[in-house]
Parts: sequence; C-alpha cells; structure tokens
Amino acid sequence: MRTFDKIISDRGSKYAVSGAPCRDAEEARTLIEGLKKAKKFAKATHNSWGLLGADGPVKNDDGESGAGMIILQQLEAAGLEGHLVVVTRWYGGKHLGGDRFRHVRDAVTHYLDAVRAEG
Repeated sequence: MRTFDKIISDRGSKYAVSGAPCRDAEEARTLIEGLKKAKKFAKATHNSWGLLGADGPVKNDDGESGAGMIILQQLEAAGLEGHLVVVTRWYGGKHLGGDRFRHVRDAVTHYLDAVRAEG
C-alpha cells in the first residue's frame, strides 16, 4: 500500500492518504488490516475508505461521518475503479466542522494526482 503521510495539518489534526489496487471489500479489509499493523495507523482516530470494486462501490466512514462517500465521489469522478483509497485522520483536539470534508477531498486529490503522475 502506498502512503502519503503528514499531507494536511489543521488545528492539531493531521491527515494521511493511502491506497492500493484492490478487487473487493474483502481484499480492502485485508489491506486496511495491513495498514493498521503500523502502530501509528492503528492509533489513528479514523481510517475512512472507499473502493469502486467488482461488486460495486463500498465505503467505510470509520466514525468520520460522510468521509467514505466523499472518497467514493472522487473515485467515480476520476474513473478509478479497482483501487482502494484510505484517508487517515489523527484528531487534534479541536473540531474542524465542515473543513474536515475539504481535508478529505484534498487528501484524495493528493493521492489521485500521484497515481496519474505514475501513468
């Protein structure tokens, strides 16, 4: 799984984005378990994810209400199927309100730009 760490910081909250080719929800769970083997990601407040897989779109907000849908919308807009994208947030103690949605979008955009650059 490819990870971009410390890409966004706001009021103490920090964000990372990770992703990898993935076929379905079962494989997504396995990949996320692998990501969480790193203590840092296991201790994260949220590991929200989305996947346009073989069985259709699947997502998990992991407590960050609405984050999975934002990830799915961006994957659909980019036409990126068969690829898991995980946005990780470490809560910094202050509520971000609607800014958290912007940060999720920015994190996914960062990942999509990197995938596009690789060709």
